[in-house]
Amino acid sequence: MKTIFVFLTTGFEEMEALGTVDILRRAGLEVQTVSLTGNKTVMASHGVPVVSDTLFEEARLGNAEMLVIPGGTTAFNDHEGLKKAVKEFYDQGHNVAAICASPIVLGGLGILNGRRATCYPGFEHYLKGAKLETEKAVIVDGNVITGRGPGLVIDFALKLVEIVAGKAKRDEVAEKLLVK
Repeated sequence: MKTIFVFLTTGFEEMEALGTVDILRRAGLEVQTVSLTGNKTVMASHGVPVVSDTLFEEARLGNAEMLVIPGGTTAFNDHEGLKKAVKEFYDQGHNVAAICASPIVLGGLGILNGRRATCYPGFEHYLKGAKLETEKAVIVDGNVITGRGPGLVIDFALKLVEIVAGKAKRDEVAEKLLVK
């Protein structure tokens, strides 16, 4: 089974990262959290320390099903290794996902050129070349998935489940979460 990698860096949004990981794992998917800080323990945006599964330098990204970047900070855009991995993964036709502020990573890499996308309010100008649909919770355009923000993380994560495991699995997980 291939792995979904969810990246963490100082200041990441807890709900977006951990909610996504939780929902993907409820669907029985293989998920690994990856620290970009050089330390396994990463401090989230609201002071919650989270222990990642692995460090970026040790992650086996060649075994990836999908790369996911939560929001909460623009610091994801400062990690050159992450940007290189995301661009290569996208160029190979694989799924990349970002929520909240993190679609700026995709915008800066040219991945959003001509694609529909959403993001957290105020970050629209970073989504270079995107066809903005910022009132939507989640947008899928080809192999690019963008989400709006923390209150919509369930929609975002369920869409990732649907993409990887199908609508029946998405519906099963949603029902158990009491999501209509």
